[in-house]
Amino acid sequence: MESDDRKLNGGGGAVTEDSGPNAGEAGKGPEGGGPEPEGRGAEAASEPGDGHRQETGQPPHESLEQVTLCQVRLRPEAYPVTYLVGDLDLTEGEWVVVPTEHGREVGQVVKRPYRASLSQDKLPQRVERLATTSEIEDYYRNLERERSAWQTCQRLCDSLGLNMKLVRVERFFDGSKIIFYYSADGRIDFRELVKGLVKELRMRVEMRQIGIRHEAKMIGGIGCCGRELCCASFLKGFDPISIKMAKAQNLPLNPSKISGFCGRLLCCLTFEYDTYRELSQDMPALGKACKTPDGQGKVIRHNIFKQAVTVMMPDGSFVEYQIEDLTGKPGAEGQRPAPSPSEGSEAGPAGAQGQKQDSETGDKGPSGGQAEGGAEQKRAKQAKAKAQKGKKRGSGQKKGKQQAQSSKRRRRSKAKKRNGREPNGTGRGTQNKGQNNRNNQSKGEKRE
Repeated sequence: MESDDRKLNGGGGAVTEDSGPNAGEAGKGPEGGGPEPEGRGAEAASEPGDGHRQETGQPPHESLEQVTLCQVRLRPEAYPVTYLVGDLDLTEGEWVVVPTEHGREVGQVVKRPYRASLSQDKLPQRVERLATTSEIEDYYRNLERERSAWQTCQRLCDSLGLNMKLVRVERFFDGSKIIFYYSADGRIDFRELVKGLVKELRMRVEMRQIGIRHEAKMIGGIGCCGRELCCASFLKGFDPISIKMAKAQNLPLNPSKISGFCGRLLCCLTFEYDTYRELSQDMPALGKACKTPDGQGKVIRHNIFKQAVTVMMPDGSFVEYQIEDLTGKPGAEGQRPAPSPSEGSEAGPAGAQGQKQDSETGDKGPSGGQAEGGAEQKRAKQAKAKAQKGKKRGSGQKKGKQQAQSSKRRRRSKAKKRNGREPNGTGRGTQNKGQNNRNNQSKGEKRE
């Protein structure tokens, strides 16, 4: 579920779309400090060997760089973020200043720095410097203000009767803005809520609605496997998941078994799905007949890791075979194999002469007769199906006519009842007719 992000500026009071931190950097060119585009100048400056590799279509070799990395935790409940150490001599537990999408933040190193080999396009951001004592005090003061803002927002939600669940509050380290993450079943009209928050907090306020998966990612927890939730530990995004992935991995289709902390399908179903799909391509489908060294049987079970299938034989026994032991393609039962050239050459001149005599006399072999008989059966089936369709169509037309006639009869009977006789024995039609005659007689007398 995509998050519904809406931003409200506390100073102006206008609702705008959230454009992200790098929206203003999209149009930067060489003058704006961005990297120069690769063009003819870059090709001309390349070495002859590189040009030869580009012409021959061979990808250039990616140079890996040995770097020192560290894990920094920005908030007590957040997952650590990886940063480059650079020239700093860091140890576990030290406080550092690092760049984030919200600006500069203060965090704590949670693990000892370690060496790793990364390519240039995958290098993370660099730690700026060590944090001062005042910055560390501001960090704890900021956490206290976030808890106070949480209580204020919850109190206003209860007073306004808003059906929303507050998940997290993030206040920028410089105090310029505060973000409230919440989840709800539908859209919430939080205009009055934002007015109250701006009035009490005296800063810019943003209300950001998130889905149930992002809620589980922010809250965290322990999964059914006994480990920390994948979304709260190392996953950075959510891939689409379907029940087809559970079927391909032979998992029980029990919602309690394949659902996660958020109530949706487990994210780990996507980890091995491609491997299962690749290994099961050459396997015959379940329930299909296959030919084995001991005769024809029916596939009832797959063992993807051993590349074997369990086949039920006609006598009711179950035998496990490797895929290479099965003859014929999956689902191709009933098809006769084409004769090989060697079989035709073994007949010799006599066989060729017999074929010639059959063609002259017009006599067809057993295979030709079977093919003709199969074609005739097919034509007979098609004719029978057309006849059945015609009967159905005719019966439908008859039913339609009968329904139209019955509706006409009902309308006529209703009209007769309206114009029929009253309970006292006189009809409405006769009463109206007698009244008209009396009116005509009175008019004639007046004229005389």
